[in-house]
Amino acid sequence: MRASVAGCRMSVGALLNGLLVSVVAALLWKYSKLSEHAALLEEELHMTRQSQELSQARIDYHVALQALQEHGTRMVCTGKMHTDRICRFDYLCYCSEAEEFVFFHSNSSVMLPNLGSRRFQPALLDLSSVEDHNTQYFNFLELPAATLKFMPKPVFVPDVTLILNRFNPDNLMHVFHDDLLPAYYTMKQYSDLDDEARLVFMEGWGEGPHFDLYRLLSGKQPLLKEQLRNFGKLMCFTKSYVGLSKMTTWYQYGFVQPQGPKANMLVSGNEIRQFAKALMEKMNITRVEEIEKDGGSAEDEKEKKDEYIVVFSRSTTRLILNEAELIMALAQEFQMRVVTVSLEDQSFPSIVQMISSATMLVSMHGAQLITSLFLPRGAVVVELFPFAVNPEQYTPYKTLASLPGMDLHYISWRNTKEENTITHPDRPWEQGGIAHLEKEEQERILSSKDVPRHLCCRNPEWLFRIYQDTLVDIPSFLEVLKEDMKTKPSFKKTKPASTVHPGRVREPQCQTSVQTTNEAKLTVSWQIPWNLKYLKVREVKYEVWIQEQGENTYMPYILPQQNYTFSENIKPFTTYLVWVRCIFNKNLLGPFADVLMCRT
Repeated sequence: MRASVAGCRMSVGALLNGLLVSVVAALLWKYSKLSEHAALLEEELHMTRQSQELSQARIDYHVALQALQEHGTRMVCTGKMHTDRICRFDYLCYCSEAEEFVFFHSNSSVMLPNLGSRRFQPALLDLSSVEDHNTQYFNFLELPAATLKFMPKPVFVPDVTLILNRFNPDNLMHVFHDDLLPAYYTMKQYSDLDDEARLVFMEGWGEGPHFDLYRLLSGKQPLLKEQLRNFGKLMCFTKSYVGLSKMTTWYQYGFVQPQGPKANMLVSGNEIRQFAKALMEKMNITRVEEIEKDGGSAEDEKEKKDEYIVVFSRSTTRLILNEAELIMALAQEFQMRVVTVSLEDQSFPSIVQMISSATMLVSMHGAQLITSLFLPRGAVVVELFPFAVNPEQYTPYKTLASLPGMDLHYISWRNTKEENTITHPDRPWEQGGIAHLEKEEQERILSSKDVPRHLCCRNPEWLFRIYQDTLVDIPSFLEVLKEDMKTKPSFKKTKPASTVHPGRVREPQCQTSVQTTNEAKLTVSWQIPWNLKYLKVREVKYEVWIQEQGENTYMPYILPQQNYTFSENIKPFTTYLVWVRCIFNKNLLGPFADVLMCRT
């Protein structure tokens, strides 16, 4: 009996010990889970703080992480080819360790266009507005969303972002033509890319000398590629646009063929001027023509009538050696005040303020001439070229000035006297030095009188000649100005040129009649375009195309009236296709009306 009681006591003790161990284990497990949960909350709080440091916009970190894990990345693009494609992403991520963008796949991911391996032929899109340049291609890596469990916790960027490459932020021409103008109109293209969107530059350059100009596009500080490392190993952009519109570019730099105007320009001077006006407002600059519209004070009127010429002064390369003499000659010839501006010595806004009311801008060929986009309508752009450099081969600023709606008069002058030039063969190659070349090549360049057409970007003969200093021959310079000014069109400073196109002609009709077995007549009539009755148009004509069905050629006619009877080359018992459209002021074409099928 005692043994039985003792055994029972041992069983109860063991049971109690077991229960105690279980309770302690459960408490420890719960504590461990609570600690783990607390650690996760702490980590989420830390990552949220990092996102908040990046942007003032608030973000629920847990919701953003869950959205990425469940839905992955989503992409929808516009454009058929990589050269005209811009893509919108939800939750596109960037791994700073691998320096790669990452697309996370889940069952809810969207990828349009879904190109498969064609995405690498050669790229999904161009990050820059410079077309099809192999240093500007964009693509991404792909991973299942499940791999996020094994990766560093992402930092989320709550801002709407525009991700792009600057092409050459050290050069003012490239800054405006390749970056600012395309970015400005890309942001206009999408309503959520507003003043609070953030620009992200992925080309790897530092800020550069013109970074303040990029800041004008948005109220938020742009981010550089090197700065992305500061926010963690994995950054995810909650909403981003990648790529730039190319619609505003007018020049190609000679990577495939010698440099020159783009073949199919899609921009006019009106869009350039709207962009210039927006930037001037950001810089708190008011153009004189705006004062005219608003009705300024007597002091404003005096300032308005004070016409003057601006000369760009360079202090290191491509110098005008007799700058003072040139300034005096301009002042005497045009009886105007002449002022100099310098990128090295003055702030950019102060230069724009001066140029925005100038009557004439004179400068050696160089990036500073892009500031001519701030000139008022009717102003003159005078570009000087060193010895052996043909103005017809280097025309970015001539092309800009000649855009419809820019209303600028462009003049070029070229130094034709070799004795009026100073060369610098011993400088570094990028500043025109040729000492590193073979002696025969040096002699060939020195004896050449005209730089041949060439591709970008390191042609030693071009660099040698373009970095020369020039003594401007004043008599020939003034003669060129006087001759070219005779052909200067009359621009109205306050009124942009009208570019309103006609609409379709209305109610086109045809009637036919057979005269004999060999003769027939075709009468075509129509009503004027609807918008014509609201416009004051100097000249209205109509273009008619007549094509025999089954033939490849057509007969074109330009007519002043709204009906006409055709008999020449019109055959009996034949079907003709007829198109009609309106023409304003010789070159403003309207759309064709629906084709008429006329049976004689």
